[in-house]
Amino acid sequence: MRQVKFRSHTPGFKPRRTKLDVPGWGGQREPRKDGSMEQAWHCLPFSEGARYGIELFYPHENELRVTVAGGKLSLDGDFGPRPEGHGGEWPPFRTFGDLYYTYQLALDLKVEEGFAIRTEPHPRFYTDPTNTTPIAVPALIRRWWPMVYFLVFKSPPEGGVHIFRPGEPFVQILILPEEAEFDLVPMSDNEAAEREMQSRRIYESRATLSAETEWTSATNTVFDGTYRHILGAATGKAKRRP
Repeated sequence: MRQVKFRSHTPGFKPRRTKLDVPGWGGQREPRKDGSMEQAWHCLPFSEGARYGIELFYPHENELRVTVAGGKLSLDGDFGPRPEGHGGEWPPFRTFGDLYYTYQLALDLKVEEGFAIRTEPHPRFYTDPTNTTPIAVPALIRRWWPMVYFLVFKSPPEGGVHIFRPGEPFVQILILPEEAEFDLVPMSDNEAAEREMQSRRIYESRATLSAETEWTSATNTVFDGTYRHILGAATGKAKRRP
């Protein structure tokens, strides 16, 4: 089991493995049955992707609203006086032109040799119907850099707003290999034929693989458990390997 070690200069600011909140930003507890409204957690690839990283929660007691009006970026939040012993910028937010803004994070994440951290929007950004979730700009930070000093966020559109609320997750961090060492090459004829055969077998076996799991949502979209069943079988097979 790999370890990611952390230290923070912000009181009460602790990262955790990302959780898919249901009910919450991941959707409501709608069962997989006819007439249910489809939810983000119904999609297993999204659920696995959402839980893959580390999430950070807004640690301050006040709300911050980020707006753009007349092309001008504005940060509206009462942070009060500088906390005792706080050595960084205060307030911790700064405009970065009018297209971006920054948040002084001062968080150290130490990953193992050969790995790096990547910041990205929290997965609730993709499920938020209000479009108020902050949009973290992706960045790859290598192991030898000892501190994430600040995060950069994309400004909302004209008339829009991003809201940082106490206790809400606002960014996700992934642990990735430091170098993307791969070449993108076309499949050989044999590999392509094998993949095509796999695809056809799944298609032809779908009625069996999805037995008793098919349902039609409130928007008349048909879902089934084919992917979930294959994943379960593949995971079980991997665990049985010596």
